[in-house]
Amino acid sequence: MSDRIELAATVLLACAALATAWSSYQASRWNGEQAKAFSRANASRIESTRAAGLANAQTQVDVATFTQWVNAYAQEQTQLANFYFRRFRKEFRPAVNAWIATRPLKNPNAPLTPFAMPQYRLAANAEAERLEAAADASAAEARRNVQRATNYVLAVVLFAAALFFAGISTKLSEPRLRIATIALGSLLFLGTLVWIATSPVSISV
Repeated sequence: MSDRIELAATVLLACAALATAWSSYQASRWNGEQAKAFSRANASRIESTRAAGLANAQTQVDVATFTQWVNAYAQEQTQLANFYFRRFRKEFRPAVNAWIATRPLKNPNAPLTPFAMPQYRLAANAEAERLEAAADASAAEARRNVQRATNYVLAVVLFAAALFFAGISTKLSEPRLRIATIALGSLLFLGTLVWIATSPVSISV
């Protein structure tokens, strides 16, 4: 009987020690993964800000050239209007052409400016939105990784508790008390093992 109890305690000690080491490794790995994800999120946000700044600068250029062109256009100064029109950015011209097609000088329902036309699209603005979405996705991934690391840290604590029960059982002289202590440690170990088995694993070679 005593030999079986000793064997059970030894097996629990060995398994709990291995599980503790594995959980510690996983907690460290997921801490690293969340740091990488936060880094990607920050990089994407920086690039998104740059793209948004470029889009704003391009819009300012479009507004400035359009203001000069529309004055010449309204005053029927064809040569001057053509001069400014040739200096429109490539992205801006389709919106201006679509706006002119609405006959804004005679049509009261025409949009006030080409900037209200669906043809006015800035690639830099679309890139800024894409990068912001990527940043949000990376930040969400980082938060998930933080939770995974926290789960493994908790598993380390629980496996360590199982180790404690297995270790203290070897110091007890009463067989029933030893069995109860080992049983408690085993339940704690198995419950934690089942729970942590559902967590994702990160491995680096």
